[in-house]
Amino acid sequence: MFELAVAAVALVFGVRSALHWTSRPFESRDLVDHMLYALYLTGRVGLWFAFAGAFAIFGLTRTRGRAFVDDVAGYRWYVLVFVALGAMQFLAGYALGRRREDPTIPRP
Repeated sequence: MFELAVAAVALVFGVRSALHWTSRPFESRDLVDHMLYALYLTGRVGLWFAFAGAFAIFGLTRTRGRAFVDDVAGYRWYVLVFVALGAMQFLAGYALGRRREDPTIPRP
């Protein structure tokens, strides 16, 4: 039951994070910047949902003890979700920080 409560809290934080970050203005006019920003936000917000999913998997597994490890072993691939989302957030954030302003794009 504790795991499902943590999953619900992580889900609420994920929704809150999505609403917060999508309501913030992004002032670049460059399409590449917008694509990198979308990847960054997908990684950032997606991690909350990935945590919620992991705790839901743990909470919905009814066995305990050593059998719990055997039952959850089928979800070992889920670690790759965290790796992919974390890498996406890191690489997109790094690329956004290294980009230079394109002088061919007119500024308002």
